[in-house]
Amino acid sequence: MKRLFLYLAVPLLMTLGYACTQNTPGSTNSADATAAAGPGQAAVQDDESEKNVLQIALGSKDHTTLVAAVQAAELENALVNAGPFTVFAPTDAAFAKVPKETLDDLMKPENKNALSNILEYHVYVGVINENQLRDGLRLNQVNLKNVMVTEKDGKFVLNGSANILAAVPASNGIVYVIDEVLLPPE
Repeated sequence: MKRLFLYLAVPLLMTLGYACTQNTPGSTNSADATAAAGPGQAAVQDDESEKNVLQIALGSKDHTTLVAAVQAAELENALVNAGPFTVFAPTDAAFAKVPKETLDDLMKPENKNALSNILEYHVYVGVINENQLRDGLRLNQVNLKNVMVTEKDGKFVLNGSANILAAVPASNGIVYVIDEVLLPPE
């Protein structure tokens, strides 16, 4: 009896799953529906809840370039999701170390993928609290490249050069303020 049920149920479920993924005339796929729905979660105004990682960056006078880059890469809605995320947020002074021509070029719509890759290299899925940081910790970032944490003189450094200046807890993770822009390995 169980075998008969499996023979009937599996093809039925496969057919239903296939039918649910097909677009019928007049229907839209999920990407079209999302685009038509409007600006997404990032546009929600909430002044009472604990701030998420994007709201922390938006509220910081030292992260205007980071916010502009996140907006140019259209990653705002990803950063307001439940996460949890560990975000390494370069300051405006960190972005000022990048040649202006390079930064301007990355902000162009045709370079959105390259900009996204760099920004995704600043995000780890999961929360790494300050007490979990340790020398030799390797974090696999959203873009699937690793960031190495080392300890120098009792302070933590990313990839040998980016100093962690501060940690700010968020509703969907933690934001570490850093003084360098992290560039993913080729």
